[in-house]
Order: sequence, then structure tokens, then C-alpha cells
Amino acid sequence: FDFNEKNAGNPTVATLILISALLTGFGIYDRIGQFAGAGSAVPVTGFANSMTSAALEHRSEGIVLGIATNMFKLAGNVIVFGTVSAYVVGIIRYLFKTYLL
Repeated sequence: FDFNEKNAGNPTVATLILISALLTGFGIYDRIGQFAGAGSAVPVTGFANSMTSAALEHRSEGIVLGIATNMFKLAGNVIVFGTVSAYVVGIIRYLFKTYLL
């Protein structure tokens, strides 16, 4: 796809997320997890597996109240922590760069 090393990261992560979600939906990811142990719980694929598992578990309750609500119970915490952490690190970097350099 003509990616260089700098631009190949995002499509790679998106592909890993898609593969992990599909394998979870087909019930294969759990078997891989039993075989690989903690090796299957790397942050990107493990997070996608957790979200997909939560969505599949509660699909009988409907799309909004079942899938979306329970899927984002886990994701919400991670997204909020990531956003707040990025904000704090950005402010620290800005202050460091502006006043100390």
C-alpha cells in the first residue's frame, strides 16, 4: 500500500483491532488466549477483545441499551484516562518548552 515506516503505524493498529474483533466474534480469540496466555492480552488486541466481548454478551438487550452501553463501560474509562493524561502531559510540555527553554 506504499506506506513508509512513519505512516504504517495507524493502518497496522486498525488492522489488528479489526482482526481481533472478528476473531472474538467468531469465538476464536478465546482459544488463542487459552493457548497464548498473557501474550494475547497486548493492549490493542486485548482492548478490542474486551469491547467486542462486552458488546456480544449484551446484544439481546438491544443496540443502544445493550451493545453501546455495556461496550463503552470499559472503553469510557480508558478513553477518559487517555484524554486527561494527554492533556496533562501537553500542558507540562508546553510550560516546559515555553518557560524553561
